[in-house]
Amino acid sequence: MRVLVVGSGGREHAICYKLSSEDKVDKIYCAPGNAGISEIAETVDIKNSDIDSLVKFVKEKDIDITIVGPEIPLVMGIVDEFEKNNLKIFGPNKACALLEGSKSYSKEFMIRHNIPTARYKEFDNLDKAIENVGIYKYPVVVKADGLAAGKGVIIANCENEAVNSLKDMMKNKKFGTSGEKVIIEEFLSGIETSILTFVDNETIVPMVSAKDHKKVFDFEEGPNTGGMGAFSPSNIYNEKLKIDIEEKILKPIIQGLKKDNLKYKGILFIGLMITNDGPKVLEFNVRFGDPETQVVLTRLESSLIDIIESILDNRLSDIHIKWSDKKTVCVMLTSGGYPNNYEKEKVINIGDLDEDIILFHSGTKREKDLLLTNGGRVIGVSAKADTLKEATRKVYTNIGKIYFDRMHYRKDIGEGE
Repeated sequence: MRVLVVGSGGREHAICYKLSSEDKVDKIYCAPGNAGISEIAETVDIKNSDIDSLVKFVKEKDIDITIVGPEIPLVMGIVDEFEKNNLKIFGPNKACALLEGSKSYSKEFMIRHNIPTARYKEFDNLDKAIENVGIYKYPVVVKADGLAAGKGVIIANCENEAVNSLKDMMKNKKFGTSGEKVIIEEFLSGIETSILTFVDNETIVPMVSAKDHKKVFDFEEGPNTGGMGAFSPSNIYNEKLKIDIEEKILKPIIQGLKKDNLKYKGILFIGLMITNDGPKVLEFNVRFGDPETQVVLTRLESSLIDIIESILDNRLSDIHIKWSDKKTVCVMLTSGGYPNNYEKEKVINIGDLDEDIILFHSGTKREKDLLLTNGGRVIGVSAKADTLKEATRKVYTNIGKIYFDRMHYRKDIGEGE
């Protein structure tokens, strides 16, 4: 089987890494890929947003299945375009992708189908938004409605912070057109966790749990990023919570998709806050999370391509999915200054790492014999062990063998959990 993975980050590297171990997969292409991916797949110089070129490439190479990693092509309608051309593709169509593409749409979906979530109001007028900014007291959450690479969510602790966030989004266009509409949302207290799920038209199946760390600095300080690290399983995900999530979140989601006639096939990421009132949904993503994918897929013992084929054939309920009991940790190495301004093309030096360490490249490229930084998040350092403590120790020991100028990483991923 010939497979194309669309994307260039650590999530796509993890997908390619898993596929590379599966007997059914003969050839992996990745567009556009990165330096790490190029070691296990043939990278193709096509942007993930260039849907016409991707269609043409898939036809030319007679590719059996395309797997879409990032959200932008999904929201653009890559699945619809492939299906028009009778090409097999894994991911939700454009209508379903709105669950991530518009926060107001996803909140309306939750409210309509009685899925627990925070109270909210939406605004497309700056003056009206400022007038209502304290409606849920402080802290309050301000969200850009559209896609913002994981950075369009601001927790404002006072009126001044909230107003400045609104101005940045709506007036100063910090996130482009994504901030033309905003959500002002009640701040939820509790413990954050996330669940990735496989979904076909009839069934939703949760993967093993994971905990993501969004803030750039230790102890959840600083601005939100695309993700500074993750571990699996989440320390709070016990049997009672699992049942609670299934009854209050997962069942209403699949019933809501059916009622709204949304033909969802793919991955649904559910960001959760476990509050004193039970689990509540923070957000939906319509694809694998990053870096959650790095810690979840390395625990998957079943064939990923078999699961994908079962979803495309609407027989997910027939598949038994097996997971490793081991614990996994991933810590992101980022460029200095990320998630704000940062420099690229810093030389990356990697020493003699332990055999069981996996590097998932996010923003890297090769020039001649040099490995260079090529993004804000550069490399995810991952390990698997019998205990979270041991996996964490392995990761941080080996991070000490990697260096690039102004390299930054959190020191507390997996610590004390």
